[in-house]
Order: sequence, then C-alpha cells, then structure tokens
Amino acid sequence: MPRIPWGKFHDGAYHHLAHHAADVAACFEALTKSPAVQARMECAAKASLSPEVMARLAVIAFLHDVGKLNPGFQAKGWPKGLWTEAMRGHVTEGAAIFGAHGPAEIAHNLCLDALIAWCVDFDLLHASLAHHGRPFRADIVSAKLWRRFGDYDPVESAARMGSMIPLWFSAAFAATDEPLPSTPDFQHLFCGLVSLADWLGSDRRFFSFAEPLDADYMAKARAKAEGAVKAVGLDVRAFQMLASGRATFTVLTGFDAPRPQQSLVGDYSLDEHLVIFEAETGSGKTEAALWRFARLFEAGLVDSLYFALPTRAAAVQIHGRVNSVMQNMLGDQAPEAVLAVPGYLKVGETQGQSLPDWKVRWDDHPDEARLLARWAAESAKRYLAATVAVGTIDQAMLAALQVKHAHLRAAALSRSFIVIDEVHASDRFMTEVQNHLLKMHLGRGGYAMLMSATLGSVARVKWLGRKTVPSFAEAAAAPYPAIWGKAEERARGVRGSESQKTVAMELAPTMAAADAARRAIAAARQGARVLVIRNTVASAVATWEAVRQATEENLLLQVGDGPALHHSRFAPEDRKLLDQVVESALSPNPELRPKGGVIVIGTQTLEQSLDVCADLLMTDLCPVDVLLQRIGRLHRHRLARPVGFETPHCVVFTPENGLEPLLKPAFENGLGGWIDNGVLQGVYRDLSILELTRRLIETRPQWAIPAMNRRLVESATHPEQIDALHDEMAPAWRRYWNDVYGKDVADAGAAKKIALQVHEPFSSVLFPSDEETIRTRLGAEGARIEFVESIEGPFGQTVTGVTLPAHWSRGIDAREPVAATAEGGTVRFSSGGAAFLYNRKGLARDKQ
Repeated sequence: MPRIPWGKFHDGAYHHLAHHAADVAACFEALTKSPAVQARMECAAKASLSPEVMARLAVIAFLHDVGKLNPGFQAKGWPKGLWTEAMRGHVTEGAAIFGAHGPAEIAHNLCLDALIAWCVDFDLLHASLAHHGRPFRADIVSAKLWRRFGDYDPVESAARMGSMIPLWFSAAFAATDEPLPSTPDFQHLFCGLVSLADWLGSDRRFFSFAEPLDADYMAKARAKAEGAVKAVGLDVRAFQMLASGRATFTVLTGFDAPRPQQSLVGDYSLDEHLVIFEAETGSGKTEAALWRFARLFEAGLVDSLYFALPTRAAAVQIHGRVNSVMQNMLGDQAPEAVLAVPGYLKVGETQGQSLPDWKVRWDDHPDEARLLARWAAESAKRYLAATVAVGTIDQAMLAALQVKHAHLRAAALSRSFIVIDEVHASDRFMTEVQNHLLKMHLGRGGYAMLMSATLGSVARVKWLGRKTVPSFAEAAAAPYPAIWGKAEERARGVRGSESQKTVAMELAPTMAAADAARRAIAAARQGARVLVIRNTVASAVATWEAVRQATEENLLLQVGDGPALHHSRFAPEDRKLLDQVVESALSPNPELRPKGGVIVIGTQTLEQSLDVCADLLMTDLCPVDVLLQRIGRLHRHRLARPVGFETPHCVVFTPENGLEPLLKPAFENGLGGWIDNGVLQGVYRDLSILELTRRLIETRPQWAIPAMNRRLVESATHPEQIDALHDEMAPAWRRYWNDVYGKDVADAGAAKKIALQVHEPFSSVLFPSDEETIRTRLGAEGARIEFVESIEGPFGQTVTGVTLPAHWSRGIDAREPVAATAEGGTVRFSSGGAAFLYNRKGLARDKQ
C-alpha cells in the first residue's frame, strides 16, 4: 500500500494538522494580548489570568481539531476507494478522544496527564472543539474506528502532534496552583475566541501550507498571527496610540463646542459601563455617542465600535457619518467603517461585489494591506470583528441567540462599545433579546450606550436593571435631555434644547387612503413639502395609489421618470436611491431643496435617521414616543416656509369610530396590529397607549417640543395612567389589555427560550435544529433572495435581489439564487412555491 499522507487536504496540498493547530493557537494568543480582551476574559472567569493559565488555554485551543486524527476523517484526502468505512467528521471525534471510553493511548499522547493535572474540565475542551459554530452532543466513537490503516497510525500521529505541546507551550507546564477558569460564561466566551482564531488561522493569505512537521514551526506561526491580527484590525493598539489626545469633540466633529446635551455624554465617567442618553431628534446624539467611543477607545477600554440601528436604511444613513468621524480622529490611517448590513458590501466610501468562492472585488482595487483590512466586511459572520461597524440591531442580537456562530459573534462583540440607537420597548420579544444581549455584554465587562428621543420610565427601569418604577409624578418631573447611568440613582440633565418648536396637533377621524391623499394634495398645491407616514406598507401604497388616481402623480416623489414612495420592501440598490431622493426632496439645505410642493409617502422607514425637513406632517396614530420621533422630521430646521405652513402642523389619522371597535376579535387595521390565528400580532397592538396618545392630542392641541416630551411620554405609557384609563372605560378595555399583557409575557418567554444560555455549562447547551424561525423573529426583514443574474429594476437601476418580510419567509430556502424576469418595469420571481412581483410600489405577492 502506498504511503498515505495525512493532514488538512486542500487543492492538492497538505498542511500538517499540528501546523494548523499551531496557527489557530497562535491567533488565540495574539487576540488575547489585547488589554480589552484580557479584561473581558477575566471578568467572565471572575478571576485574574496568569501567563501560565493563558498558555494552558492556548494548549486547549491547539487541541481544537484533534478529531481530524481519526482515519475516517483523514480518508477524505485519500485516493478514492481506499477507505471502505463511513467518512467521519472531527468534532464529536475530538470529544471522544478524551471521553471515558475513548482511545486511551491517543489521549495519553495528546498530554492527557497534563490536562488532568491542570484540572481542565470537559466543558472547556468541549468549547474549543465546537469552533465551527454550534455546540454538539458528545458521542462514543467505536475503538475500531481508531485502528491503524495502512501506514497511517492515529496513535503515532497523536504522539508526533502531542510531542510539540511541551515544546511550543513551555509556559503551560510551569508550576502554578492557579486553576483554569470554570465559570460557564467563560466557557462560552472561550468558544467564541477559539472560533474567531480558527477563522483567522484558516486564512491561507496569512498561513501557507507546510508539510512535513517542523519542530520550529510555532515561532513562525506566532509571527504570522501577530501580523494577521494587526492586518485585519483585531489588534488596534497602534490605532489607540494614534487616538491619544484626539478624542475631543472638536477634533471628531469639526465644531468648536458641543451642545449642552452632548456635554452630558462627553463629561460622563468612563467607569460606567452602561449609559442611556435621551435627547430630542436632531440634537446630535450620534456625535455624542461617537465622542464617548473615542474616549473609551483612547483609554484602551474598548477595541471596537458597533453602532446598531433599527433598520437597514438607518444604518446606511449613519454609516457615512461614523466613517467621517473615524477619519477625523485617526487621519489617513483610520480603519474604514464597515456597513454591517447583509446584501450590501461597503467599507468606508468603497463598494464591493461578491464573487464565487466567497471572494470580493472592491471598486477601488485596493493594495494587499487595505484588502486584508476589509477581512471583517467580506462575511456577515465576521461583521462584529470589524474595528468599526455600523449595522442593524439584528446583527448584534444574533450574538445572543441560539444560532450558528453566535459564540464567535459574541466574542468579537465583547471588545466593542455597543451603541443601540432609537431604543424603545414597543416589541417585547425584541426588547427581551436586546436586554439579554446587554446582560451578556455587561457581564463580561463590556461597554454600551442606549439612545432614545423619548424613552418611558417603565422601559428605562428595565434597561437599567432596576426593580421599582417611579411614580407618574416623579417620572414626569425627570430632567430632559438627560443621561442615566446604571450605577447612578438619578439622571444628569440640562435645562433643555436651544431649539424649541410649538406644534399644532390635529386629529383627523379617518384612516381612508382617499382622505389622506386629498389633504396631502391640497397642501402640496400650495407649495408645501408634505411628509405622509402610514403605519403599514398596505396603507402607504393605498395612499400613493389614491394620489395617482386623483391625477396628481406629478406631486408625488419622483424617481427614474416616475412617481415613487418609501418603505422597507425595496431592493437595497433602489432603497439607497429612494433615500437620496427623499433627502433631496425634503432637504434642510435651501439650495438643494427643489421648488414647489411635493408629497413623500412612506412608512416607519421615514421616521428614523433620514435628515429630512417637512413643512407638514401627516401620520397614522401611533404610540406617543414614536409620534414624537416622527414630529422630529417636521420643521426640523429653520427654513422659509410656504404661506400657510409657517408654523409646524401635524395631522394624526385615527379610526373614524374611535378605538373601541378594534377591541373586538376582528381587530385588524392600519395602526400596525392584527389578529393571526387568534393571537395578537404587530408592534402597535397596545390600544391603551394608542388611546392615551389620542387623548393627549385631543386635550393638548399645542405641543411644545422638546419641553413637553417627558410628560407626554409618561402620560401615555406610565402604569398609573394606563390603570386610570381602564378604571374609566368599559371592562372590554381591561380584558383587551390582559390579552396584550399575555402576548407580551408569551413573547418574553419565547425570547428567553431561544437566548444563548451563557449561564449554563457549555456541554449542556444545544441549539435547535431549525434556526429559520429564530432568525425570522428578529424583525421585519426576513430571507434575502439573490437573483441568478442582475436585472433592471423599476427605477432603471440594476438590482441583485430583494429581502422578503419575515412573515413571507417561512419555508423559503434562500441559499440558492433564483431566476427573475423583467417586463414593463415589473420584476417577477418565485421562491419556496410562492410567486412575487417587484415594481414601483415595492415588493408584493404575485396573485396572478
């Protein structure tokens, strides 16, 4: 029988298994030299970690692939037909080596005696072996499957590999009584760090193939690993030195001085790991958050930033601002901000294009150094490993759920300052997941900041981890703008914004699209720039159609020689175009602002992050905190207004017969809630808050913004106000609220059930086999459909695919591209047995 080579087979070359193990262990060592990473590890371990312990952890990382010693795995690289047994993997096989019934001689050759002396528990080994993204159930691998085959002997191979351990990790064998960490959270964090090291150690751009075994290889691996973590931006100590003395508001933003509310953040102690910043829309919260990051980064307390936005559109808008601030702080050497949004490929100002074999072509044809620096941007699984990333909150939440690669994401994110923009508590499921994410992150010593224009005391108490909600009077009297710390009992506030506006509030007792269109047309004819925000896509499309049917489509937002509207169901390429056109139509810059009236119709996508300034706002009834956010787009800047629109005016559409008819089982309306199989669904399903918001408009027709913000929010969300409403109204209201409460409890329970259980021993945690349901629950964005070939979309742009809403994604396997056809401005395609069309109205089900 010819000699059977062994090792990692790839394109006809072999990389000795011990060499690959050394690559990964060296990357683990390089990653954990960061003071921030060391601090996270020690916080999770609840103990300091000596150099000897760190060396022993590197040994366990070295053993991450020992299951590949099994002949059934090695046979994958042998000539066809040579191996007649079943092919094997290497994860459960690795665990079997150290199990009670495993191959004792192989375990001995892999330094089992030393591992026992170090008190290595199975959970820590299990965490290292689970580096491919999912915990696994340990199994017994029959002894006969470890037998010698030809001239390949797994016992001899283990001896050769194991002999390198004391040679390459001599510090691990030094005498010390310090035990290895055994807390469950450390086990989970360790898994993520080994997974990240494995991704980097498997990149052939850094680690070339080497065979046969070289006793001097570890020194080479360590040198390569040091270069790799610097090249991809996981070692940021050089950047932190550049930042020294430059983490000032003036350097970051170019403005001479911060606003009073921004100073609240800039002056806040870095000892506080969680802060909540409340200030009105347009007050500079983004720049304040970036200022705090710069201070933490300069101090070496964090290595990276993840700026989490509620929607893709919001992330795209903020991305450029974050990238500019990084350039201001670090100059030409600044790391490019990654746009962490699936379907986009963008770093800094450069666009990329996916190629076969997981490669990416960048528009600027970067040199090797810049190409390597974009390592984190080239895979959604690596987004959170970027030095600076701006993306959706969904990407961060994947680190806290039982989904593949959650541990890798969480370990990478532990280095970051997490900013969650426009945090709220409307969706109990999302709130619970985000709260779990923060508990994980803060429990490891991480830093985070939550931002909101209007956050009620009930939500704030939950985020801060407190148990007692203040009384309505106390809550309403709290300062605004304000910053809240987890460790401080009271908020720090300032007198208020220098920019105040009084908004005339009007209730319109109609939800009809025709009525909304009529009022918008009348205002636009007078030269007003009208912003119409409907709670659902269906209502937005119906209103848009009503304007067209009134033969006034020339007043609508114009894109690609035709009318358009704005919501979440557009292809990324078109969404980017729509964002730009909306910002131009409602621009705060008088020179860019087109002449004449215009009607911009859309959904919640118009209320966040877009810098738009409308003369008139028309909106569906929604919770008061959301309504205030929408009002932030009305008279946002001081501009000349058309006659009749000199003062801010907000029209709020409400059901014609009030909200009480919606209490019936047939509940379904344009307010954002509905009944599905007898269960309440939607975001704005709490009619109590909606009714209290309606009453605020009815009784207070003039709103002083932001002076009244705090009282307005508490008046519609505080438990005392809700209880008083129920006492006043018919019993049906309390019964309905009980249904809402029950649904919230169910949503909270569902979130906890699928949360990553880092408080449980690693080997006891198993992920569900079906992750689709978990991912679908994350928000309104579901399966990403890629087209086989790029195709011309409804606005004349080339589009590569679309993202389905979550509730349309059930049962759809989006792993394979789909064929699409285009005719007359409409794109058609099918997936999962369902047919879809895409045109100027956006994505819809095809009913043909």
